[in-house]
Amino acid sequence: MSWDRTKRITELPRLTEQRILTLDGAMGTMIQRHKPDEAMYRGTRFADFHVDLQGNNDLLSLTQPDMIRDIHAAYLEAGADILETNTFSSTTIAQADYELENFAYEMNVIGAKLAREACDKFEAADPTRPRYVAGALGPTNRTASISPDVNDPGMRNVHYDELVEAYTEATRGLIEGGADIILIETVFDTLNAKAALHAVQSAFEETGIELPLMVSGTITDRSGRTLSGQTTEAFWNSVKHCKPFSVGLNCALGAEEMRPYVAEISRIADTNICIYPNAGLPNEFGEYDQMAEEMAAIVGEFAESGLVNILGGCCGTTPDHISAISDAAAQNKPRAIPEIEKLLRLSGLEPFTMTEDIRFVNVGERTNVTGSAKFRKLITDGDYEAALDVARQQVENGAQIIDVNMDEGMLDSEAAMTKFLNLAATEPDIARVPIMIDSSKWSVIEAGLKCVQGKAVVNSISLKEGEAEFLKHAKLCLRYGAAVIVMAFDEQGQADTADRKFEICARSYRILVNEVGFPPEDIIFDPNIFAVATGIEEHNNYAVDFIEATKRIRTELPGAHVSG
Repeated sequence: MSWDRTKRITELPRLTEQRILTLDGAMGTMIQRHKPDEAMYRGTRFADFHVDLQGNNDLLSLTQPDMIRDIHAAYLEAGADILETNTFSSTTIAQADYELENFAYEMNVIGAKLAREACDKFEAADPTRPRYVAGALGPTNRTASISPDVNDPGMRNVHYDELVEAYTEATRGLIEGGADIILIETVFDTLNAKAALHAVQSAFEETGIELPLMVSGTITDRSGRTLSGQTTEAFWNSVKHCKPFSVGLNCALGAEEMRPYVAEISRIADTNICIYPNAGLPNEFGEYDQMAEEMAAIVGEFAESGLVNILGGCCGTTPDHISAISDAAAQNKPRAIPEIEKLLRLSGLEPFTMTEDIRFVNVGERTNVTGSAKFRKLITDGDYEAALDVARQQVENGAQIIDVNMDEGMLDSEAAMTKFLNLAATEPDIARVPIMIDSSKWSVIEAGLKCVQGKAVVNSISLKEGEAEFLKHAKLCLRYGAAVIVMAFDEQGQADTADRKFEICARSYRILVNEVGFPPEDIIFDPNIFAVATGIEEHNNYAVDFIEATKRIRTELPGAHVSG
């Protein structure tokens, strides 16, 4: 059989049902075995370049393509089904360290082509077995959730839009070069990853080519959290909106240390699980000593326990490790993908799941300039430290979600929202709960969405400005990975009767679910609570109207929630 990208992608789900697939091992480890010096990194093309280039492994795709192609071939010979491209740092952001931003796109194209050439050779030798190229998108050398300056916690050295631009270019290059899969890997800051997911989806739309997506997080130590503070489940809640072909963990830990987090991601994710640990923990020289057989025995237990669908290796692993891992995987069946109950699942640094046991969700509304005179004064006076104390007190007093609103005429609302959320992200006792981004202005909501690594709630969107605008905002909410509150408001105005409330909510639900692809469990309707007991006759039925509309929403719009 002759393989092409379309055939490979079609075959991929069937393969993962049949057996545990093998991902390759470390590129950097194998490059260092060649002991490349400055001259090798430069090659002839960059011989006179004005910046030192040694250590820029991705550049070797351009200057030493035979070396990179041979490393790929060694992993295929060892049994790898999936090769990662040599593009971990091939973004304009990461390449800026070497002043090679203008070559980032080419690095992605050539990186994918070299892997594809190696795969094509092995497919030709054995046409029964497709070999896949996973276009690797690394985390960059900057973080959107953490300040580089301890004295200025609200500062960021990279912003969401910059990441989206860089990742979009890289993804287009990988697609052009022939990648079969896009792999967003070594995620130590989930906000970087969300920007990458946003970019990848944009690149798919621009090119008309959609590839399977793999996402791999990095638990940095035994605390069980990413560098930016999220737990494994919070990480999954933050990225699952992209419906990845696989999710998993890599780097930072050896297989033994990674085991509890492998079990956790396997338990909660309704997709394939891909795990590729380091070859143990580094020794005092920063080198990895775990031998292939020892590592294979540990990850083999992952497979025996039904935890994985794809296995490979990260730092310190070699073709010997991958051969042993492939042999261990072959003795076991792939993990059965579980059916996970469809529930509203949000996250800050920690997950929040709205189970049947939770009859009422307490949203902290005091970080709202329109509802709290105290908070408004703190923000307008620029006293963000005291404003953070308001948020902290709400969490301490039981708020499960924090609502943040900066709609004040005397404020630059976008700037205030950004500053407050960036500062809140550095306070674990606040950031542990999900954020509700509240504004009547879409630009302010979007500014907030670009600051939160967790799965947030948008408050709110409506049909007030018509279906076209509603669709646009709903699609963007989904792209950012947020749940959404929908107001019972349409082109004719705010609904005040039970029938009108339900009519607008039902229309919104159909658009969100059928046209946008929004998960019903991520939809929250606000059917409008109006003043009661005012003595005005037309207000007499407002409470009953709200209750009746709520009952119909809960019974006739499955999965949706109601706020009030």
